[in-house]
Amino acid sequence: MTNIYQGEFGEFTITDRDRQEVTIYRGGLVVAAVSFTLAIALILGRGATPLILNIVTGLYGLFVAGLAVSLATIHIYLKPLHRLLQIFLGIGAIASVVFAVRSPQPLALFVYHHPLSLFGVGFTFAALTGIFFKEGFCFQRLETRILTPLVPILLLGHLVGALPVNIEQGLLAVWSGLFLIFAFRKCIQPIPPDIGDKSVFEYLKQQKMAQS
Repeated sequence: MTNIYQGEFGEFTITDRDRQEVTIYRGGLVVAAVSFTLAIALILGRGATPLILNIVTGLYGLFVAGLAVSLATIHIYLKPLHRLLQIFLGIGAIASVVFAVRSPQPLALFVYHHPLSLFGVGFTFAALTGIFFKEGFCFQRLETRILTPLVPILLLGHLVGALPVNIEQGLLAVWSGLFLIFAFRKCIQPIPPDIGDKSVFEYLKQQKMAQS
């Protein structure tokens, strides 16, 4: 039996496709979180050896791919914000590829020694912060309310050289741990709240068509 939900602008139902999109969204988050956490654990635990740094580059690629999948299937009422986050990820991904190909150093080492590269690579993490902000705003989860300011503080702190190395390492560890908690908590959350009020999406679609 199909459940009928009452939305702000009328009734709506949740389809199998809606549920599939949420599952894919969460799967992308898990891939991104696990890849990021493994990369940070390797760097902090094993050191920046050439082998470790090459593995970290591969894990970063999986991290970006996971975010791309999540941003393709996330449900956000404001389409301009959704597109902006996708553009941010695209800019960050392109900048990462350029730096990885043109630099003689592994990507992580290049970014660490050239903080200004964050003006390109940092867009990837701006997209991630957008997801944290959306999740924190919608579900008031403690981990996302911490991650939303933590990520830009860490990146800006490194950009201007304001954070000691041990503080940066500690913040990276906190970031990776909370990111992992966030991703796996999403997996056990009921699906309908992640889909949102579909009547709002339909209303906004109709408004856009009326304006055009």
